[in-house]
Amino acid sequence: MKSFRGVMAGALILEAITVGLAVPVVARLGGGVGTGKGWAVIGIAVALVVLCGLLKRSWVVPVILALQVGLISFFFTLPAVAIIGLLFLAFWVWALWLRRDVARRMAAGTLPSQRR
Repeated sequence: MKSFRGVMAGALILEAITVGLAVPVVARLGGGVGTGKGWAVIGIAVALVVLCGLLKRSWVVPVILALQVGLISFFFTLPAVAIIGLLFLAFWVWALWLRRDVARRMAAGTLPSQRR
């Protein structure tokens, strides 16, 4: 499952970049970067980068999903940021489903690399 940690780290970095690129949107439409909205978006971007180094921990996946909910909570104030959260939430649900499917196939011995 080390390969999934690599995919998750790459996705976290890409998401942090995307959320970081939303900071000008917050500055323009959300009242400024110094507001609570601005600090929340910056905090989420930093948390996504920090989580890259903690992917071995069992509690990281719920934290990642909680950060997605945090982004989606901007729905009424900054819909653009909420859309970012929805798109990445869809990716994380798909990636976690894929990880579960590969683990199930590994346990059953039905992966192509396990066949003789």
